[in-house]
Amino acid sequence: MKKYRIYIDETGNSDLKASGNENHQYLCLAGVIMDLDYVREIFQPKLEELKRNFFDSHPDDPIILHRKELMSGKHPFKSLNNSIIRDEFNNAFLRLLEETDFTIIAVLIDKLEHNEGYSTWKYDPYHYSQEILVERYRLFLHLNNVKGDVMIESRGGAEDMRLKKSFHKLIENGTQYLKSEEIKQVFTSVQLKVKPKTANVAGLQLADLLAHPIRRWIFKNILLKEDHKSTFADEILTRIEPKLFKVKGKIQGYGAKKLP
Repeated sequence: MKKYRIYIDETGNSDLKASGNENHQYLCLAGVIMDLDYVREIFQPKLEELKRNFFDSHPDDPIILHRKELMSGKHPFKSLNNSIIRDEFNNAFLRLLEETDFTIIAVLIDKLEHNEGYSTWKYDPYHYSQEILVERYRLFLHLNNVKGDVMIESRGGAEDMRLKKSFHKLIENGTQYLKSEEIKQVFTSVQLKVKPKTANVAGLQLADLLAHPIRRWIFKNILLKEDHKSTFADEILTRIEPKLFKVKGKIQGYGAKKLP
């Protein structure tokens, strides 16, 4: 049986407080699901080739792709300050997205609405979003008759332990809609896998690069926020929209879910 992994990244702020600022009001967890054999044999080599071609990445000192650093054009991405090279890199990245086989599940929570709706009991926004993401990932695994696990990027000792405990509790206790046994049937591990940025995990880098564009898709298509700006994220969205998880052709509620 094939084994899959969902690589999760976040954009926005995960604390309970919320303001009208988009980066503080909304938290988005973006999950990229990939077949682990495919990652090893196809995607990871292609991603490393992309990095070698544009940034002279070496196995002994691998370059880790990170959206904010790529946009800033700071070391080791100074070559992108040349507009011609940036265009070439952007086009190469878009081709990679088109050619790569992956599925996206994303959950966005409006913390301001969450706080106003639950004035007494407030579920941690990250853990609430994680629970909903796990439910949809479990559905993906079940429908495709495969098994899988979950990986995130390390945040540091204490925070990593908190997230691991929360995930383990979720698997052992189940959710409002899923029994523990239903999750364990398709999960290969009850432990959350946590890797540091330096581990050069291809799936985590892809999740990092796509988290912000995925949030933008939810803003435009579910929250119906009008935004007439044309950005590179929109170019990315045209490539990744077909990869959002669908059930009977429906994305909302499956590949993209808004909370509460």
